[in-house]
Amino acid sequence: MPGRTDNLSSIPEKAGEARLSSAVYEQIFTLILSGEFPLNARMPAEAELARRFGASRPVIREALARLRDDGVIISRQGSGSYVRRRPDDAVLRFMPISSIADIERCFEFRAGLEGAAAALAAARAEQRDLYELKATLHDLGDCIERGQITSEADERFHLAVARATQNHYYVAVQTSLQAHIAAGMHLGRTFSAPSEARQRLMQEEHLAVLEAIEARDSLRARAAMEIHINNARYRMFQGTSVPARP
Repeated sequence: MPGRTDNLSSIPEKAGEARLSSAVYEQIFTLILSGEFPLNARMPAEAELARRFGASRPVIREALARLRDDGVIISRQGSGSYVRRRPDDAVLRFMPISSIADIERCFEFRAGLEGAAAALAAARAEQRDLYELKATLHDLGDCIERGQITSEADERFHLAVARATQNHYYVAVQTSLQAHIAAGMHLGRTFSAPSEARQRLMQEEHLAVLEAIEARDSLRARAAMEIHINNARYRMFQGTSVPARP
């Protein structure tokens, strides 16, 4: 990709292996995004990557392990590593490369956290909580009609679910994650869900969460929230294909 470099000369020599492996991870991630390491192509061998990035073999192995964990590459015994998926390169236009992995991990964390919150909300939500959830969903619908959906309207719905748990720890964690969540929401809407159809799909996913909470169905509420967050992650990192509806 123009304007980027393959060397790690800017990293202090005394940096630990964790920092080095993160740097290598981001460099390889960028090369996959740019197409230099094409989809389904075999990755260079560890020794070659070590020479290219000026890093040790253990550092390279750690970076590759993280890429495997993220589902970006896959390893085949006796054959090497292959590019499994290529996230949309628009990621680079809206978010510094150093934060891409954190955004994806935040989605992963949120699926478990907010799924549990939705389940608890189904058991504990009071009338005022249901009113707040319906009001935020109505506001989201208005934003969609005007084509002016914002992260603030979306955040309010997820925070309302946390409040409905009647457990202040869920609210505290949800609030502490707002910067990361807002970044992910903004990024996802900016390049992977600009159409009215995508926005309505997101609204249907929110509605499924609300309906399950209102029905006092904890299992369905958890599943609906996990599906919504995983779909949002899918839409951001898997390109333009619309995922299955909840």
